[in-house]
Amino acid sequence: MSTPVGDPDPALAAWHDLLRAAVAEELPAAVALRHALHADPRRSGDEADTTSAVVAALGAGEGRQVAGTGRLVRIGTTTGPTVALRAELDGLVVTETTAVEWAATGPVMHACGHDAHLAGLVAVCRAVARVGGPAPLLALLQPREEGAPSGARDVVASGLLAEEQVVAIVAAHVQPQLADGVVNATPGPVNAATDEFTVTVTGHGGHGGYPHTTADPVLALAAVVVALQQLVSRRVDPTVGAVLAVTQLDAGSSFNVVPDTARARGGLRVMRESDRTMLLQALGDVAEHTAAAYGCTAVVHSESNEPVLANDPDLARATLPWLARAGVEVDDSWRSFGADDFSHYCADARGLMLFLGVDGGAPDAAGRRPGLHSPRFLPGEDAVARVAEALLAGYLAGAGRLGPVEPPRAGRRLA
Repeated sequence: MSTPVGDPDPALAAWHDLLRAAVAEELPAAVALRHALHADPRRSGDEADTTSAVVAALGAGEGRQVAGTGRLVRIGTTTGPTVALRAELDGLVVTETTAVEWAATGPVMHACGHDAHLAGLVAVCRAVARVGGPAPLLALLQPREEGAPSGARDVVASGLLAEEQVVAIVAAHVQPQLADGVVNATPGPVNAATDEFTVTVTGHGGHGGYPHTTADPVLALAAVVVALQQLVSRRVDPTVGAVLAVTQLDAGSSFNVVPDTARARGGLRVMRESDRTMLLQALGDVAEHTAAAYGCTAVVHSESNEPVLANDPDLARATLPWLARAGVEVDDSWRSFGADDFSHYCADARGLMLFLGVDGGAPDAAGRRPGLHSPRFLPGEDAVARVAEALLAGYLAGAGRLGPVEPPRAGRRLA
């Protein structure tokens, strides 16, 4: 855990006090919005209704369409170097099994906390719209975080963030792997780069009773899968780590037929680009040579998904005093081999992903609490307030990185 020291900037401290009070007044409506979004989720690429609901709640105009169903909404009329707050619009194809009155009833669910992220963003943006803020603010409502093609990649490719002069972008994500109540702001890599791969082994099929007449691709593939498990442990620095997981196998159609081909699919996750390049090369080498030892051939096809999510170190450190000032327990060392397309923004601007430790919901009969993407995942009613607190801290940190900050005008009052 980190304990920030030193006195915060007095002008930003004044803004922090004013905006925390304003956010608190917005929270009842934001919680109600979270309930409405949770009860009526939309899958990736089909978020237009969710976008409309959030834009209406922001009350700052229609904004600019981006990446299909996404939206950029400027808060207030101030332009110039801008801080953006991002939240995700989509749900997951998961059938909810919670018992709350506002549970989703169809085949889609907000099982990753996006409903709470959107509601917390609205609370902060409405507060800034009412009482002002230390820097221009842009709400980024992003589609397709859970699906392909990546919504974040399309937002960056649109060029609209540059047009809006976004120089810092902040997001917050609930995370049940962190202790409840802790907020994480790790400088540098915090989420992994991801690649999908398919290994196709080709041999010579035949009758299962005459194995000596075949070159069995199933046996060869089994050997490849086992051999691949040594790559991370023997080729990657253990203080950095990586994950190589084979998660699907496909071969044959009958117990007595040796097929001609067998396939395996899996994923690779790394924290360093150099490890990504090396492991993909090694994966191909091991598959090819192992299959050859069984009289077969192997071909590896890989497809890159998200890059490493690397938080801007200055922005991460600048967030810590505001979290601590709000009485939040802060962690600056936790990392995850999960992935998030927020990583695309980090190559385009100062980026910061904050993770919020939450209780994922009621335990099952064995005492296990649900995690992300579970049909039982449901952070508590305080999740919206905690997302808003984290986003406000990130917004103030971003404002402080833009240059000198003027304090709020004397006599400013809440509406």
